[in-house]
Amino acid sequence: MKKTVTTLADGRELIYYDSADDIVRDAVDPRPLDAVSTSSEIRRDPLLGDSVAIASHRQGRTYHPPADECPLCPSREGRRSEIPDTDYDVVVFENRFPSLAGDSGRCEVVCFTSDHDVSFAGLTEEQAGLVLEAWTDRTADLAELPQVAQVFCFENRGAEIGVTLGHPHGQIYGYPFVTPRTEQMFRSMESHRAETGRNLFDDVVARELADGERVVLEGEHWVAFVPYAAHWPYEVHLHPRRRVPDLRELDDAARTEFPQIYLELLRRFDRIFGPGEPPTPYISAWHQAPFRAPGREEFALHLELFTIRRTPGKLKFLAGSESGMNVFINDVPPEAAAQRLREVASE
Repeated sequence: MKKTVTTLADGRELIYYDSADDIVRDAVDPRPLDAVSTSSEIRRDPLLGDSVAIASHRQGRTYHPPADECPLCPSREGRRSEIPDTDYDVVVFENRFPSLAGDSGRCEVVCFTSDHDVSFAGLTEEQAGLVLEAWTDRTADLAELPQVAQVFCFENRGAEIGVTLGHPHGQIYGYPFVTPRTEQMFRSMESHRAETGRNLFDDVVARELADGERVVLEGEHWVAFVPYAAHWPYEVHLHPRRRVPDLRELDDAARTEFPQIYLELLRRFDRIFGPGEPPTPYISAWHQAPFRAPGREEFALHLELFTIRRTPGKLKFLAGSESGMNVFINDVPPEAAAQRLREVASE
């Protein structure tokens, strides 16, 4: 992998990740851009103890542009985008409309490919492996920033999820705090250790492997399963068999196998609802240990992939119980979801 760091016209950082070592990235961003002005503010909720990012400047962000005006495609003659070069493999750049900025953290955009019309599932194994290297490199770089406590790499896919740009891309958030979801996992992890003397994540994976009913895919270095208490209609957790706290500590064997397992998982997601159905909307989320949290070595890096579609043409909405009390009601039994995801391997 070759990494080239440059800046956009307004001073934002942009990074090219290329498979070939002889690629030269010297294109200049000629756009007359004003300096980025943000109003991001973190406010603490005294009742729940969590944090909310207030970012009013995001109201003006780009919203469903025509394909020929996509800001994530490479630049062309007469049309300049966020990427100055005329082609690229993987690109990461600072978000022009960040939810978190300055002392409040950092937000980045990850473009998985220059091809506007492909999805992550349509990438080659080499391309998917390069994205993994970019995620890992950004995690390592952001870990050095004093204002970043935790890094979250994720992809929102589909209009139903709220995606406003159709180009295949994801995002990276560098939070200035440990997120509530991670704090809850740490509490469960610590309680389990106190009660049993064992690691919670190891026990969860071992239970799923022993039961087998909810296992979707197994590789030599990764295992994917629908969790016993899945919140979403179709939800899969992907764990490396060797527990590590974050992407930086994956070994070469796990890195090599990841594209094979993950691409197959995404392709199965697209086949859940049968032929003729539009691509499945999903959220794909990496859970990594906070950088400076006590006991971080006990945490298990894993990816959670889920869709809000429950049947063809119907979505799972977060209504009163979910939104009001955070108590999920799942209409699809996890065992049935796992069976369906195994079935679609041959469709």
